Amino acid sequence: MEVSLREPKEIMKLSKLGCFHQSKLSFLRSFLKEFKNWKYSRDLFDLDENGYGRAVYSFSKNKRIYSLICFANKIDDNERSDRVIATKWDAAFTLHDGIPAKKDLDRLSNNVPKQEVGRMSYKELTLSRANKSVRIFNHVVECLSNGEQPDKHKISEVGYLYRTTAVYGSGKFGLADRFRIKDRNEIFGPFRLEMMLVYLVRQFTFDQVNHIAKNRNPKKAITLDKNICRNLGIGNSTGLGMAPFIVNHPTLLNNWITARETILKQIREIENVDVKSQDIFKTCLKKSLKNVSSWSTESDFQKKKIINLSKDLNKFLKFLDESNVFEKNYAFNEVYLWCEKNLNDECIEYVVSMMMEPFDNIVDPHINKMSSDEDKYFTIPTNRTVEDLRTILEQKYSDILKIDFSKKNSNKNFWFISKNKEEPRLADRYIDKGSELEQPLAIARDICLLYSRISNTKNSLKIGRFLLENNDLRHIIRRVFITEKFPYAEIQDNTIGSELMAIDMLRLKLSFFGALKFDPRSDKWLRISMFQGAPLPQDLKSFDEHWIYNSLN
Repeated sequence: MEVSLREPKEIMKLSKLGCFHQSKLSFLRSFLKEFKNWKYSRDLFDLDENGYGRAVYSFSKNKRIYSLICFANKIDDNERSDRVIATKWDAAFTLHDGIPAKKDLDRLSNNVPKQEVGRMSYKELTLSRANKSVRIFNHVVECLSNGEQPDKHKISEVGYLYRTTAVYGSGKFGLADRFRIKDRNEIFGPFRLEMMLVYLVRQFTFDQVNHIAKNRNPKKAITLDKNICRNLGIGNSTGLGMAPFIVNHPTLLNNWITARETILKQIREIENVDVKSQDIFKTCLKKSLKNVSSWSTESDFQKKKIINLSKDLNKFLKFLDESNVFEKNYAFNEVYLWCEKNLNDECIEYVVSMMMEPFDNIVDPHINKMSSDEDKYFTIPTNRTVEDLRTILEQKYSDILKIDFSKKNSNKNFWFISKNKEEPRLADRYIDKGSELEQPLAIARDICLLYSRISNTKNSLKIGRFLLENNDLRHIIRRVFITEKFPYAEIQDNTIGSELMAIDMLRLKLSFFGALKFDPRSDKWLRISMFQGAPLPQDLKSFDEHWIYNSLN
């Protein structure tokens, strides 16, 4: 039996993409799998009694070494902010290529804590900063210094000691350009170095609380229990800066979605699902319920999604218990079709992620197909014709062509770049000033404009000739020809309309990172947890690959 890939017009709607969950494809999980046999080391730990100073952690294999350099800084409470306009943080980090010499540490100590204002070199690969979750951090230090473990319930409400507010890479602020390192096999998967940085930062947070507690009460202090450590992740506070990424990298987006959709198709095509695979699927599903029940948020939008997800998961579990679905041929196809008929998108995509868990043989070959050399597809085929363009638009963008951009609601928002931090922002076209500085992220509007422009143009006219009179649409013509080859390259929605929920764009990207417990703080920014439940560095050689469902056990 052959199953069709799900249609881009169905999958690439923001309301659907905003329901994606982490899976075995997620970058943090594939990172741990790739680096499980590397040697981990804490090479330097020079903190004062209050936990301020520098530390270095590394992964090494053969002659390759990656070193995380940490700078823990003293700041006042009123200086602590997760907003991008902040200038001071509790800690700042960079991932260094190789072993840092003392002169590197001294150079970086003057630059890394300054973040955007500082200057990195080609030796540095990624850059980040983080703030304490002060209430939880202080609670843990206080308990440990008194010889007690912290209250598990209290720390599970937050799930981390620190949260990052940005992780930079690929040439920003002097960091190494991607071309220098892109051919290294161990980091071929997307964002692998960023995942390494966050993972090692997590270990630093545990070492720091233990160190402060020990200095506060040397005779009585104990260290944080390893099971509690495993159940703490690293938080992240993410705003609109992440949203344009999925618009600006169409072939990369396509490769992420294609991997996921192809894996789903191949799983649905398995004729006989063996008992071991059934058991892994059911076990992960049932364990994952703890992650859902401990998912805390003050967002009414997200609360509603969590309630519906819980109801649907209970309905799904009842279906699995009462049906004999795994006695049938093509059982996972039956499971998927039942989900489509009976569940909401949030739960459907949750189950899709769960279906991947038993099938390393299907998932693993796709992990290294998720990068993209986008320059290869940048050139516009100027020898093609307007007829070709019209055909692609009508076939690939039929839903977008139905949007009426003469209506105010269709044009409500515009994207711009902030002056101070050069970060993407969203504004109301009819209230805020600055729409003349709009960024080219209104893809649906520009698609409709292009279609209107070619309506009275000869089919035989070459694209090169058309561009002479329509250079303002060059960016959108390029996208159309990319989408011809890459069906999942385009969001099939209006990114400037009144109904836009920008956090759907954030959640899509974060699900591929491997984030848990999305906590929207508005429709434009959210907090998440990463690596919650993950093995500690010393346990990597023999860890459970389904660790993410052991969280809070």
